Amino acid sequence: MSFKKLNIPLKEALERLGYENPLPFQKKVLSKIKSGMNLFGIAPEGSGKTTALIISVIQKLESEAFEDAPRAIIVVKDKEAALELEDTFKIFTRYMDLRVYSAYDQPDLDVQKGDIYEGMDIVIATPNKLFRLFKATGINVSQLKLFIVDDAEFLLKNSAYNDLIRIPPHITKCQYLIFSTEFNSKIERLKDSFMAHSEEVVMK
Repeated sequence: MSFKKLNIPLKEALERLGYENPLPFQKKVLSKIKSGMNLFGIAPEGSGKTTALIISVIQKLESEAFEDAPRAIIVVKDKEAALELEDTFKIFTRYMDLRVYSAYDQPDLDVQKGDIYEGMDIVIATPNKLFRLFKATGINVSQLKLFIVDDAEFLLKNSAYNDLIRIPPHITKCQYLIFSTEFNSKIERLKDSFMAHSEEVVMK
């Protein structure tokens, strides 16, 4: 899939940032993600996984804010990863009104619940904080379109894996994307839960 098929604000953002053509991995996954399928995207560092993730989220959310409930949740390994991804999103969404928020382990739960309740389109969260927010009715998944795990190698930690898999059974319908540099045993096991009907794009 070429960048020409993306919505206008997203194409303008890519042009502003100097992206001319998709990398081979991006070309393979973007069209599949746009079609709505659940996907494992497995590729080495430098293949453009994070940019593919960001493009896919912005495209799915049509580059604009909508109501209050999050429409994309992205699970990352820790605070540093959450803040880094939030900063990268904001570079792309500079001239859009999409609202991006990071929820990680240190800040007060009630403060984060309040922030999200005020209205967020994209929530980036660590597994533990996401589960605690969900358990405390601090995150509404009724409007969710995308549930994504970025750099999913961290799921080898039992606590992270267990927190993650508790959320999808409560989601009525959305698209699931897993990005990683490799398949490990925990990522494979996701096929037994919310990734049963999915496709794989693997690049060496």
